[in-house]
Amino acid sequence: MDLEGKKSLVLGAGKSGVASAEFLAERGAVVALHDKKPIESWSGAAKALKERKVGLIDGNLPSWLLDQIDLVVISPGVPTNSIPARYVDRKDGEVIGEVELAYRFTKGRIVGITGSNGKTTTTTLIGELLKSSGIETRIGGNIGTPLISLAESSSENGWTVCELSSFQLETIKEFRPTVGICLNVTPNHLDRYDFFSDYAAAKHRLFMNQTADDVAILNADDEITASWASGLKANVVLFSVKKELEEGLFLRGRDLVCRANGKEKVLTTREEIFLRGLHNVENVLAAFAAGLACGASPDSMRETVRNFKGVEHRIEFVAEIDNVRFYNDSKATSVDATLKALEALSEGDGKTVLILGGRGKNAPYAPLIPLIEKSVRALVLIGEDAENIESQLKDHAEISLADSMEDAVKKGFAAAESGDAILLAPACASFDMFQSFEERGAVFKESVLRLNGKASRGAQN
Repeated sequence: MDLEGKKSLVLGAGKSGVASAEFLAERGAVVALHDKKPIESWSGAAKALKERKVGLIDGNLPSWLLDQIDLVVISPGVPTNSIPARYVDRKDGEVIGEVELAYRFTKGRIVGITGSNGKTTTTTLIGELLKSSGIETRIGGNIGTPLISLAESSSENGWTVCELSSFQLETIKEFRPTVGICLNVTPNHLDRYDFFSDYAAAKHRLFMNQTADDVAILNADDEITASWASGLKANVVLFSVKKELEEGLFLRGRDLVCRANGKEKVLTTREEIFLRGLHNVENVLAAFAAGLACGASPDSMRETVRNFKGVEHRIEFVAEIDNVRFYNDSKATSVDATLKALEALSEGDGKTVLILGGRGKNAPYAPLIPLIEKSVRALVLIGEDAENIESQLKDHAEISLADSMEDAVKKGFAAAESGDAILLAPACASFDMFQSFEERGAVFKESVLRLNGKASRGAQN
């Protein structure tokens, strides 16, 4: 892809957009970076691009500029039906995403991971499995490091492991992972997609360019992903925590088993997995499948899994105060993710005080009701969607409203009893109160650590 002199427009001045604009400018493209937010509110890295002769534009784009554009690179947060993208596409310019741009300059092979839940944990674990087996590995994508930032350092003998969101997959064209994984597909981002089927179709795009030389790893227990198995060109590997498979990876009793070509091998056991919850057993099975496909050593992977302590903001243990444990699952931005976190904590003693709320995604909260009735002592609601959540769940749990994260932590601690857990698993996006789910989780942890552990829970009211 020749970028020299190509008139390029990058939509979105976040981390992905800044990395794309920088990459294009370094290769001789004429670049403009656009965001609807005022330039004064852009990050320092975004504003610094002006020194590299990148044009910075906020507000509405002038039509005269769009007439000149040859290439549009869309950041994940920008809808693909935005006016600039549609305009340039109609005039025969190319419209792609940052992931597609990165793919065209990335050497070596790619592991692509998508799914509604578990992507970051699985991506991180796969990276660790490959590295510990002596395989040259880079990790990026939706996990935090833009894929385009890794293109320059990629090599023909290496692997790039990348987490991919549905938004990123909307804008791929040639992107082809040697190993593609879809962990699950459950309702999410219904504030962006008109129908659940549209969201599922975006996930399915991960596999569209794969060939018979590639591997597709799918969850046999997920109705959507399981239905894809017969229609893919790649070699399909299934994993399951609910049933034994004739071929594939599965949970049998406490053992994680791989069965292939009539032979079986126990890869690890549940006792050797530090991560809590059956959903994390799914993640480990998927990671093992990817590692095997990439040529990693089973024994090395077993040792790595045994030492893997998880990822920040994913059912992360924060502290224990007066025999009450605090867990940060700020990454639980969908109802299904919250459900999985609750299931994981319900395996222990005591009940859970659940902190829910934020910017809703138009998904119903009713799927939480059975577990709320079984294992939740109280709900503490925060953010824009608090009243909506209360209207759907008020008949099923004791509910209190909080006006800040610190207030939520205090009210949760007051409601808890000895042996309980307090879980932040909001089932919502963070953008009403915070810049990101990471900031939300960090504020939760700071609030927990400010609690006076010697005070009785009643004194926290």
